[in-house]
Amino acid sequence: MEHWMDETDYHILDLLQQNARISISQISKEVSMSQPSVRERIKRLEEKDIISGYTATFRHQALGRGTTAFFLIKTEQCQALVDFCERNPVVTDMFRISGEYNYMIKIQTASIEEIGQFQDSIIKFGPSKSLISLKNLIENRILLQAPFSK
Repeated sequence: MEHWMDETDYHILDLLQQNARISISQISKEVSMSQPSVRERIKRLEEKDIISGYTATFRHQALGRGTTAFFLIKTEQCQALVDFCERNPVVTDMFRISGEYNYMIKIQTASIEEIGQFQDSIIKFGPSKSLISLKNLIENRILLQAPFSK
């Protein structure tokens, strides 16, 4: 990534990452800039694809999906597995990984039984290993930090 951004850009990104619904007015107060200047900076960050979208985060437990599991899977049916995961409502994340297994899948379910059902449904793709999360200690960590910050 080019490092054309300055400390103010990083500050704006930090504010947006903490609260995507923050107003331009509030950002402008926080960074001590005029609203048109802040709007222009955000537009530039969007055009450079630094900001790729705005989203809401949800508490899975509040939605009845408080059980998290990860599956490591070894398959030669890569596209079929990706297609299956894209259609499956319990899959929240899927990663192509290196090592003995070539995919890692994260699911959010209502129960251990649903984890078992998911495991049964992926058997056709190849060997897998499941890991059930006991507690999420760090979630949606904000990784943004200016290269010149203190």
